[in-house]
Amino acid sequence: MVDHESQCHSCDEQEEFGELLKYTGAGFAGGLITGAVLDHFGFHQSALGQWLVRTLSGEGESLLEGIYAIRQRIRGSIGSMAEAYGWGKLSGMVLPWVIDWGSRMVGINVYGVEGFYIPFFYALSDQFGANVAGVIFLRKKTGAWGRALSEYVRHPVMLSSAAIILVVPISLLTARLLGFSPTTQTLTAVETIVANLCWLPPLIGWVMRK
Repeated sequence: MVDHESQCHSCDEQEEFGELLKYTGAGFAGGLITGAVLDHFGFHQSALGQWLVRTLSGEGESLLEGIYAIRQRIRGSIGSMAEAYGWGKLSGMVLPWVIDWGSRMVGINVYGVEGFYIPFFYALSDQFGANVAGVIFLRKKTGAWGRALSEYVRHPVMLSSAAIILVVPISLLTARLLGFSPTTQTLTAVETIVANLCWLPPLIGWVMRK
């Protein structure tokens, strides 16, 4: 009986992480299509257009995952790591908007090397929220911070999330130093999508539960 319940829970989590992966693909497609349309009509470097393209490319899945988490809560389902991950990502959506528009207001060249951090926050600020939400979920599950942290360092989803937070900004800075600049909305979408490795933690969670 216990084994059957464990298998059912594993299947549910596998299905949940699979849904999160679908949301990521939808966000990427939305960003690319929007970027192409804006370029077609001549809005290559529109600040408002960049905000929309980066939001869809880097945070479109966060909005969908947040809706998924709300739907799970309304259904009254038992809390899971996937649901906690979705809530965390939704909570981290606003930070890049503040950083982007604040940088423009103080005169940062968002197309130059000094603006490398902007796509990082659009792509991965939600990972900060996801990590915090994941730790809180594990704390509630285990009943102690020590055991929660112990499970955290053994949880492939949370570890991969922490790893990409460290790797992506270095890669973005390197690309800008080598001469890349998001001078069109399509390039803006591509840069954000390449930086947006948020699909990796759900993919690992999905594979580990197959």
